[in-house]
Amino acid sequence: MTQDNKLLRIEKLFLYFNSRLGDVQAVDGVDFALDYNRAVVILGESGCGKSSLAKAVLRLLPRNVSKYSGKVLLEGSDTMALDDEEYRLNVRWVGMSMVPQAAMNALNPVLRVGDQVAEPAMIHLGVNKEKALLQAKNMFQHVGVPEGFLNRYAFELSGGMRQRVAIAMALVTSPNLIILDEPTSALDVLTQANIFNVLKRTKKELGTSYILITHDIATSSELADDVAVMYAGQIVEYADASRFFAEPLHPYSKALMASVPTLRGKKVLDFIEGQPPSLINLPERCRFAPRCRARFDKCEQDPPTIEKDGRKVKCWLYT
Repeated sequence: MTQDNKLLRIEKLFLYFNSRLGDVQAVDGVDFALDYNRAVVILGESGCGKSSLAKAVLRLLPRNVSKYSGKVLLEGSDTMALDDEEYRLNVRWVGMSMVPQAAMNALNPVLRVGDQVAEPAMIHLGVNKEKALLQAKNMFQHVGVPEGFLNRYAFELSGGMRQRVAIAMALVTSPNLIILDEPTSALDVLTQANIFNVLKRTKKELGTSYILITHDIATSSELADDVAVMYAGQIVEYADASRFFAEPLHPYSKALMASVPTLRGKKVLDFIEGQPPSLINLPERCRFAPRCRARFDKCEQDPPTIEKDGRKVKCWLYT
């Protein structure tokens, strides 16, 4: 294992899918790094490649993959160089785990939730069932699920409790990194707040890092240390959260922030004209240009990623 001061470093990551019309360029040359005990929020509209990025990082790939390349360095070790069995045993659920989108429906309805949470510990840590159930019990306590729920089935739990069980399952092997794909979708506002409180407490007490994938800017700000904005398969801005929410740089980021209502003060809400581009046969130009109010002649070329005051932005306005 090589030395690296980053928990996760992604370099030139590509994930394309076959389709009848051509390759779907879901993840197209993504680069970013994540420190220990940090949370990066990946924002963007539906269809921009956020969930595909999560699948690429965790190597949860469907059969129709046409291109999968790049580097995913976890604590300095290139996980892309491992074969499937090495990856399954030593990385997935051990180094990093995932709370999937629609996790409320991901639990097996015919198995007790305690057994489901204990299973990753038995498989990946090699502990017996008794010890694994004890670890599951500890995780239930940590995420706020009563101990008596170990023997219940998923259909006996509320949506919020099922979400907490899914988080406990991701935590039971003590990975340094958890990827959360829309962890509060379909939950009411109060339950969303409770889930984010669990995540913040876990980050503080266990030192866990997060990649939070969402299009909900308001709730994501509760957890974010850094923000990555994704558009048409690419990261177009990466910045620390305090500066991003105060002053985004990319025109797409500015438009996203302008569409979010605030609790205090008067704000005229704006919208983004047009639709995101198809991820098939993307043009060699700025992908946001057709919808951008700041576009000019140079936008007909693909912009480089510019570093500005410690932030990164993919836009000709900052060259």
